[in-house]
Amino acid sequence: MSAQVEPAESVEHTQPRGPGSEGAPHRTLAARLVARVGSGAVQVLLILVALFWMVPTLGLLFSSLRSPQDNASSGWWSVLTEPAQLTLSNYAGLLDNPDFVSSFGNTVLITVPSTLIIVVVAALAAYAFAWLEFPGRDWLFLAVVGLLVVPIQVALVPISSLYGGTPLYGSIPAVVLFHVGFGLPFGIFLLRNFFAAIPRDLLEAARMDGGKELTIFRRVILPLGGPAIASLGIFQFLWVWNDLLVALVF
Repeated sequence: MSAQVEPAESVEHTQPRGPGSEGAPHRTLAARLVARVGSGAVQVLLILVALFWMVPTLGLLFSSLRSPQDNASSGWWSVLTEPAQLTLSNYAGLLDNPDFVSSFGNTVLITVPSTLIIVVVAALAAYAFAWLEFPGRDWLFLAVVGLLVVPIQVALVPISSLYGGTPLYGSIPAVVLFHVGFGLPFGIFLLRNFFAAIPRDLLEAARMDGGKELTIFRRVILPLGGPAIASLGIFQFLWVWNDLLVALVF
């Protein structure tokens, strides 16, 4: 008598499927939330929330475009029904004030170079700490991280004494150098951690193609590290722009 063999399809059908089988993939709660966030309704809700958070900023903008009499008599939202209230006289008065123009120009001359120098130097140093081998690299990076705990107020008096014997004291370059010195540790720390997460295979492929370190930095690191570099630039620009203590001291 020949033994009858059950077809493979029926055998597979009778086998229980585990939670990790291909027929029923298991999705985590985080994955389901991410999928829902990408839906159209959620995106519309997020846009509405963002517009709601912008209301105070819009209020300040419209208030600056109204006369003092209009601001005292009614709220800024009245411009929605009476657009004739909008005027540029407030800004014209500011631009006619030489003290304001001079202060604004000094702020720009301090903020822009400080931000650019920190972003460029921090990006190059972060690439060296992340992907280049040289003696004492780890110890030097630890020293840079240790500088993060040094408060600015502690260094104001010593650096003022240091600047006192040089022509830098009382000049804009003195303020720029101070901001660069205290902004570089954070910038290097931030970008180094981001650059270190870039896959090594991309850099090795570029080296195999004959790319030099500067070429790899320009063609691979900068495009992939764009979000981190932009974040550093925004943080540094806002920090220097809002600072008054350092500018007053120097």
